[in-house]
Amino acid sequence: MQEIYLSSPKPGPWRLVVMGVSGCGKSSMGAALARALGLPLVEGDDFHSPESVSKMRAGTPLTDADRAGWLDRLGQELAAHAGDGVVLSCSALKRDYRDRLRVAAPGLRFIFMELTREEAERRVAGRSAHFFATSLVENQFATLESPVGEPGVLAVDATAPIEPLVAQVQAWLNAETPAGR
Repeated sequence: MQEIYLSSPKPGPWRLVVMGVSGCGKSSMGAALARALGLPLVEGDDFHSPESVSKMRAGTPLTDADRAGWLDRLGQELAAHAGDGVVLSCSALKRDYRDRLRVAAPGLRFIFMELTREEAERRVAGRSAHFFATSLVENQFATLESPVGEPGVLAVDATAPIEPLVAQVQAWLNAETPAGR
């Protein structure tokens, strides 16, 4: 993968969530964005409970109750990076989930990786080392409440190459001012 180096956005520190349905490229985009901005990356999947991972591996959709503790742990991670900034990859499918994260991290920004259901299914089916069952993609789209129109959200085309997407995010951040700054 080609390294991406961009100038730091003004002013920071930024706390960003790369979000969307499974297969949209949250982890890849999050890693590239974290590298480009010189921020740590928190991989949201690493914080699922063993029970939730077992459910997803078996093709059982997670409930709001299953996600509650996970969202709390992710909120703690975001809060812990208040001074230095962070990039978090997290599905954040519902407005309520995003609002929970916003409470933990005022000024939080979201990068919404938009993708069609067909492309998400194709991508998830092609992953061999991930616990997420392809059968759950339909549930992800049923659960998704689009963040388009919410403050602090940038929607990007998840099928575009990573480098231009990172540049698009940086341009957006350069035009933004973090809350409380």
